[in-house]
Parts: sequence; structure tokens; C-alpha cells
Amino acid sequence: MARFVQPLPPLEDPYAGDRFLRVWLDRQLGATGHALAKARLTDLAADVAGPLRAAHGDAEAHPPVLVRYDPWGARVDRVETSAGWQAQRAAAARHAVVALPYLEETRGTWGAATRIVQHALLHLYGPESATFSCPVAMADGAAALLSRGDVGRDVRDAWLPRLLSTDPDTAITSGQWMTESQGGSDLARSSTVARHDGGRWLLTGEKWFCSAADSAMAVALARPEGGAPGSRALVPFLMPRYADGAGGGAPAPGVTVRRLKDKLGTRALPTAEIGLTDAVGIPLGDPAQPGLVRAMTLVVITRLHNAAAAAGGMRRGLDYAIAYAKARHVAGGLLFDSPLHRATLATLAVDAAGAFVLAGHAFALLGRVEVGSDPAAAAELRLVAPLAKLATGRLAVSSASEYVECFGGAGYVEDTGVPRLLRDAQVLPIWEGTTNVLALDALRAVARDDAATPVVARVAAAADLARGLSPAVADSLAAAARDLGARFAEVAADPTAATVVASARGLALRTAYALAAALLVEQAADRDDLAETIARLWTRRWLRGDDIAVDAANYVDVLC
Repeated sequence: MARFVQPLPPLEDPYAGDRFLRVWLDRQLGATGHALAKARLTDLAADVAGPLRAAHGDAEAHPPVLVRYDPWGARVDRVETSAGWQAQRAAAARHAVVALPYLEETRGTWGAATRIVQHALLHLYGPESATFSCPVAMADGAAALLSRGDVGRDVRDAWLPRLLSTDPDTAITSGQWMTESQGGSDLARSSTVARHDGGRWLLTGEKWFCSAADSAMAVALARPEGGAPGSRALVPFLMPRYADGAGGGAPAPGVTVRRLKDKLGTRALPTAEIGLTDAVGIPLGDPAQPGLVRAMTLVVITRLHNAAAAAGGMRRGLDYAIAYAKARHVAGGLLFDSPLHRATLATLAVDAAGAFVLAGHAFALLGRVEVGSDPAAAAELRLVAPLAKLATGRLAVSSASEYVECFGGAGYVEDTGVPRLLRDAQVLPIWEGTTNVLALDALRAVARDDAATPVVARVAAAADLARGLSPAVADSLAAAARDLGARFAEVAADPTAATVVASARGLALRTAYALAAALLVEQAADRDDLAETIARLWTRRWLRGDDIAVDAANYVDVLC
């Protein structure tokens, strides 16, 4: 009897096979704008389906190694990475995944919508980049920080062109050195000190979780010597990682890589503990002025990338689960034909679409802020950024758990690659702020910036828009808008009240779910039947708490 071997399920092209991505781009960019982006998206999708998928596997199989000394005993602290990791790095530069929103040519083509095109690129690139999407995110955040008018032109001219280069031979990425062991997300407890010495700033301290430790530069937070306590007085500094300012050579004086982290997931991504002893740092902005607000330029962008990674990973995991179900025979037929499994896949598709619109909307708002200085978009983004990040992170973990289960025993075996979906997803609710940290940030945005008003207004407007599509969706959105309006009034009245703080997570998630429903309705109102189906199912699932299995199963061929 011949030994049975389950054939490896083929995947559809990640761009051509993703109908929801394409109809979203049609609406956001217009037919002409989408047509102008098609070549970029098609080229990247071809790379993802071919050489980058292989590079992803190589990077996962050969995690980074820290080499502390050269053969003659000199301290080098060199992080060696695989050929697959380097291939991902080159592809990110070549496809302008970081550079796109900053290039005059692309801004001239798409204007504020350039960030929408970038989000589509990230949606394709991120899920099988071996988490190179992390240095991509931090490079984008560093580029935005360096682009600020209050950052010196000399430092901008020295570093920004390399962050934005589309030539793999000259492009660099950035790390982020903020977290310290005693404080974590509580930046007020940061103990790294920057002292001014002979025209230079020298930083001393210990950074506990430094991702992309092989990058040519990093952005670090430090408190100028004698500076005020608290987080607001912290100043962002650009830290050259290597003595030559490029990469791969001797470490910059005073920079010591203590060790690489042994992490649950993101294993191809070099994350380190780094010690600073009179290491030269370049202040980004006036070091005499409180700098946390400047650093938040970077943090907002990395949070949006986190949301994009979550949504992209959900979609790619769904692609794998669908392909497997269409190849796997159970109980005398294809797994994909089982009504129960169809319901599971369709529900996962609804969640993936909801996560996608949250991330996509955040990128659209960011583009309007950067190109046109739109104050309404800035106000909405202040709340949408933490909401999109926290909601998509949690959805990504729950979906990844389901994807592993969709493969049965094979989903639990490391060499299939499926367990990585769950291991890598778990970082998403943690990196750039846990769910609770972001929920509290949302409270501050509401209390300080009145950031809830535009979000609630969008939900209320979508309720009116939905009347012609689905009275049930309209009623759910109207009820959500009323409830959120009342809840946010309580927040604004006393954001530190124990009841307000204790319920912050639930309020943030409900707001995110209502916002996703509103965005789906906006898409559906533009004669998009797919978005209308998803809007109805999402609203029932996340605003009303209904079991959507039967209806979802009926629409599986449309949704998947």
C-alpha cells in the first residue's frame, strides 16, 4: 500500500486573488488611481509568491546569531542574518515599501492617497516577510520623525535619503530603543541619561527590547541630564549602530549588544538587549524642549504598521486555510464542502475584512494629515491609531489560533510553517503597547483632544447611509453611536474615574468594532455587494453578538 502524502496546497496570487483588497482600492483611489498602482502591486505579489516566500522560509530556518568577537579578540557585536533575511531587506527597498509615501513622484500621482497604496503593499509584503515588516515599520517611523521641521537639516540630509532609498545597496532600516526593564511601556521610569559633552550628546543606559538590532541606526529615548521627571521630558536621539554609520562593521563606541532575545515568535527578527555607555546620540529636535510629542510621530506610524501586519497576516492565513480545505479530503469529500468548515472559514473572512478596513482607514487618515495637514483627519487619527492597533492585534491572535486548528495535526507541526502564524501573531497585541495601554491612550485622546467626536460622527453617519442597504445594520449602528456618545461623555467628564478606567478596554474594542462596521457600510454604499455582505455579518457578530455561522456558510464562495 502506497504511503499517502498530502499535496502542498497551491495559493492564489495574493493581489489578483484578493477581491476585497481590489474593490477597496477602486473606491479609495478611483479607477485611474488603482490602475496606476496595479503594476507595483502585481510585481510585488509575484515576488511574494515566488522568491520572497522562499526567502521567508530560509530566514525562519536560519535565525540571527550574535557574534561578539572577531577571530583576534576585538569586540564586534555583529548580528549575522541569513540570505533570506537579506533578500527580504532588498525587496523592501526595491518595492519602495518604506519610501513610497515620501517620494515626490508618488505623491504627485496619488497625493494624500499615497499612504493607501503603501498599505496595500504592506498587506502583500508583510505576512511572509519573516517579520522584516518590523524594520520596515521602524524605518518609516524614523523617516517621518526626520521629516519634521524641528529636526536639524544636517541630520536629516545625512540619514533620511538612506532610509528612503530604493537601491538595496544603499537603503538602511532603523531600530527602536525605547523599552527599559524597570518601566516597559511606562516611559516615565526611563533611566537612560543624555549628557552634553564638548558639543556632543552622550547616552548612558540599558535598553531591554531593541528590535531590528542589525539596522544601521536606531531612535532611542533619553532624559537630558538635569531634565524634568516624567515621560514628556524625554528626547528622541538618533543612534548610529555602527562606527562607520553604515552597517556590518564595528559597533559604534559605547554601544554593546548584551544578547539576542529568545522569543516566542518573530524568530528571524534580531531583537536585542543593548547597553549604552557614553554612546554618541544625535538629538532629533531641540533637546532643551520636551521631546515625547516628537517621538510620538514615530510611534503613531509603527502602530499603524502593526495594524497592517495583523490584517495582512489574517488574510494570508485565510488563504492558506482555504487552499488546504480545497485539497484535503475528509468524510468522503473535500473539507471545503463541509457546511461546518465553510462557516468557520467564512467567519474568519469577515474578521479579516474588518481588520483590513480598520488598518486601511488609519493609513488613509495619516495620508491626509501628511499631505494637506487636514485637521479633521488629525483629530480622528488620534483615536483611530490606538483603536486600529489594539482591535486588529486581538483579532489576529484569535484568527491565527483558528488557522492552526484548520490544519488539524499538521497545524501543530513546526516544519509545515503553520505554527508560526500563531507564534508571530502573539506579538501584535504587545508591540507598541498592549491592549490595556492603548485603551488608556484612547481615554487620553478623548479627554484631551475630543478625539471621539469625529469617530462617533462617522458611526452615526454610517447608520443613515445604511438605511437603504440594511435596516438591521442601520439600527445597530445608530444604537452604537448613541451608546458611544454617552460613554465618551463620561470619559470626558472624569477620565481617571475608577469605573471609566476599568471599562476602558471594553469601550475601546466596542468603538473599534463600530468603526469597522461604519467603514464597511461606506464601502458598501458605493455599490459594493461584497462589502454589503461583510457589513451585515460583521455588525451581527461584533455589535449584536449573534452567531453568524449559518449565514456565513451560505456566503463562503463570495467571502473567500
